[in-house]
Amino acid sequence: MFKKFQDAVFNGIQSPFKRNLILFATLLAFILSVLMIAPSKMVLAKMLPGKNNDTFTIYTTLPEGSSIEQTREVTECVAGFIKKEKEVEDFEIFLGMGAPLDFAGLIKGSHFKNSENVAEIVVNLSEKHHREEPSYFMVQRIRPDIQKSCSSIYDKTTITFVEPPAGPPVLAAIVAEIYGDDADGIRELSNRVAEVFKKTDGLVDIEVMQDEIYDTFEVEVDGTKASLSGISVKQLNDILYLAFEGMQIAVKNSDVANDQIPIYLSLSQESKKFSSKDIEAIKAKLSSLKLMNQMGMMTPITELVSIMPKKSNPMIMSKNLHQMTNVMAETDMVSQVYPLMEARDTILDTFSDKYEIEKTGLFNLKLTDKASKNEYKLIWDGEMEVTLDTFVELGAAFIAALVLIFLLMVIYYKSYALSGIILLGSFLSIIGVIVGHWIMDIFTTDTFFLTATSLIGFIALIGISSRNSLLLIDFTASLMKENGMKKAEAIAYATATRAKPIFLTAAAIILASTLLAGDAVFGGLGVALIFGTVSAVIASLMVVPILLYKADLDRHFNLGEEKI
Repeated sequence: MFKKFQDAVFNGIQSPFKRNLILFATLLAFILSVLMIAPSKMVLAKMLPGKNNDTFTIYTTLPEGSSIEQTREVTECVAGFIKKEKEVEDFEIFLGMGAPLDFAGLIKGSHFKNSENVAEIVVNLSEKHHREEPSYFMVQRIRPDIQKSCSSIYDKTTITFVEPPAGPPVLAAIVAEIYGDDADGIRELSNRVAEVFKKTDGLVDIEVMQDEIYDTFEVEVDGTKASLSGISVKQLNDILYLAFEGMQIAVKNSDVANDQIPIYLSLSQESKKFSSKDIEAIKAKLSSLKLMNQMGMMTPITELVSIMPKKSNPMIMSKNLHQMTNVMAETDMVSQVYPLMEARDTILDTFSDKYEIEKTGLFNLKLTDKASKNEYKLIWDGEMEVTLDTFVELGAAFIAALVLIFLLMVIYYKSYALSGIILLGSFLSIIGVIVGHWIMDIFTTDTFFLTATSLIGFIALIGISSRNSLLLIDFTASLMKENGMKKAEAIAYATATRAKPIFLTAAAIILASTLLAGDAVFGGLGVALIFGTVSAVIASLMVVPILLYKADLDRHFNLGEEKI
């Protein structure tokens, strides 16, 4: 076996046709593997894959000014779908408030919710080891049905699904931060961006973090009429508060409790309701509430107040003292980068009717209103930004590792050519990393993403694969200097001799990495180590010997001088 492998290497490196064929095949494999990421998208990049959780949360948000009864109706509709899921162990509805603080709610600020138009449903599933369907598949399956049936009950109702993140906590998968000095302009631009998100494939749960402007009615007391009627402003305030909010009017002593039990009085739920949302309905309701003046006469409230229609005052958001609004979207089991690029291209193509658009970074935009000349900034954030930053930083770490290895080899060998051969042999492991993710994507039910842990595995392979090339070069130099072998014979003998320890090292790495390959978060690391190691071994035993044969080893090794 040893002799056959040695002869095969010897014949391969001496044949110009075989040498060129192997080098061409290697170059073609590298180009095709890179094309798998872009533009073919056969391998998709993502910060981290979806995490199979035992819980998730459903946020329901109705338009501002909606009543608690309307919110209850929507949440009961959602609850009807949840009850049908056999993997759901229990769930709890928090009506008009946020759920107790959890990891996801800490980032999204759900614990600050305290209004009648919001609710949260916390869903607990059976343990992930006891169910076949991952939580993210369940969310993907039930989301369209729930949103189609329950969001349509009241116009502008949003129902979003929130899962505990697998990685760094972020506001959403994709966040468009829109900055400007004009509140109305920010609102208009954010709504247009939200419409783009809704038409982009792969984006779901679109939400604009801003209050809706809705019609309100303000009750103003006519002080002159109140004074002439002998009714104080405090009486007016008390009757309105007592009727609609409730007020303590007495206490009750208890035989079993030390403290007195307060007794509250208010109108019934049905009596509180207005027949419609207009000024006449409000006047009709308030006219039924009467106050007794000092002379014992009953006076309707409507005789003492004026009802003025007004617009609500929306909350003004700011970040780092700059006024802004967030437009958020989640991804439906796809990478964040590709939907963002599609949405960004749509913005560039369609927003030019009103704005002058300028690119201010890799993805960020600056938009200037043509009419008012107001400037707005669109800055991307969320998991997409974390993904981009992580890949850039890991890419920089990879380049730094290559440069340091190259400089170390130059110092050791006193040769740029030999150092370049070692570096190239290490870099070719990327072919196995990318192809391995494509193969795993075929055999797994969900998308197998090229993640940050995959890049960590690739960087780790640089040192391992560099060691393989070092073994071949050092042994070849020793054979040529000490045994007087010719270049081709020395390379073939060194390759055949070092093949066994290289294979044993690779087998140990592959067997150890199989435990990681099945993990949700570190699966990319395991796959990168397994397939990258296979690629590195092939490059060490086929490509590196050819490159060594093409190099001028007599000059590099300085035969006759003790340089190595």
